[in-house]
Amino acid sequence: MLGFMDVESWQHIQEIREALVEALPFLLKGSIMTIKITTIAVIMGIILGVVLGLARVSKNKIANWISKGYIEVFRGTPLLVQLFILYYGLPSLGINLPPYIAAVLGLGLNSGAYVGEIVRGGIEAINVGQMEAARSVGMSYGQSMRYIILPQAFKQIIPALGNEFIALLKDSSLVSVIAVKDLTRQGRLIISRTYQSFLIFLTVAVFYFVMVFVMTRLVNYAERKLKVSD
Repeated sequence: MLGFMDVESWQHIQEIREALVEALPFLLKGSIMTIKITTIAVIMGIILGVVLGLARVSKNKIANWISKGYIEVFRGTPLLVQLFILYYGLPSLGINLPPYIAAVLGLGLNSGAYVGEIVRGGIEAINVGQMEAARSVGMSYGQSMRYIILPQAFKQIIPALGNEFIALLKDSSLVSVIAVKDLTRQGRLIISRTYQSFLIFLTVAVFYFVMVFVMTRLVNYAERKLKVSD
């Protein structure tokens, strides 16, 4: 009986090893896709967020109202629903987006709303005297924002931005439901072939943990460098 159990255990170990060997190349490929999507979405989120943040503190009522409405809508609705609208909803209007484009747009537009509020908070945290001093020496409002206010604001909001982008990396797993072959979808495809759900999902979790760990270290490094520059 013991010998039978030993053979059975060995066979089970072999099955696990074979499943991992088969899975790793696909999971690595999925990880690269996840990193690509997240990176582009982060860049898009920063650009959009800065524009929204500036509009939120602007004295232009129209710009302020539009940016506030945008932020409220995207923060007040689930990211998954936003992805469904882009990928499944737009075709009814004659607009067909490839899965990859829909994923990047969905993540970027959603992230921009959160970054916009972070940027607004950072700008408002700067002493109003900074703007007054810049204007008193002849700088325009735009120059004051670009050279005086925004650089100081970004130093303060690095931790909040880092948390947002880490959350974005984890939220990127949602794009698997619109047929993007990211890390999560690759894991699900492998499970459909191997039936090793626990092992594969555990490995997927490890991949995400490693990516989040690296991103966290990069954010901490950037924060330390900015403190030294002060």
